[in-house]
Amino acid sequence: MENHPHPSDDLAELVGKHLIYTYDNGWKYEIYVKGGDVFDYRIHSGIVGGRWVTDQKAFIRKVGEGIFKISWDEPTGTCVSLSINLRTRILHGVIFFPRWVANDPAKTVCYQNDHLDLMRRYRDEGPTYPKEVVDEFATITVIEDCGAGRDDVINCPPPCV
Repeated sequence: MENHPHPSDDLAELVGKHLIYTYDNGWKYEIYVKGGDVFDYRIHSGIVGGRWVTDQKAFIRKVGEGIFKISWDEPTGTCVSLSINLRTRILHGVIFFPRWVANDPAKTVCYQNDHLDLMRRYRDEGPTYPKEVVDEFATITVIEDCGAGRDDVINCPPPCV
């Protein structure tokens, strides 16, 4: 079996990018890729609109020219995977909300970093199943290069709409 080179280590085109995107269902999100395994985000609208997180650990990979995947598991038990095409300005996201989040999303609307123990407690209390799966395409409306490692790109709650 032949090993093929993988482009996954070359994240230069994505790291430092600040993106704002709107899913086809109307939910508006924002991310800032702070480094090769960490990013910040805030949610402007949707069932958890008003939520924001900094220094979220993630698996970030390049999968093609201008195409990247960011995947992570939150302390809430929510799992997310984003496919980002910077060239076409199209994003595809799949969000797996545990049942407790789908039943009462307002519990997660906060600056998560200040409430990690509470989020884990809610997750552990459940219920986790059946998951609420959101599978949507989004249009990237803003792409700006802010440089890597900044704490001032996403540093306050979103202006929810």
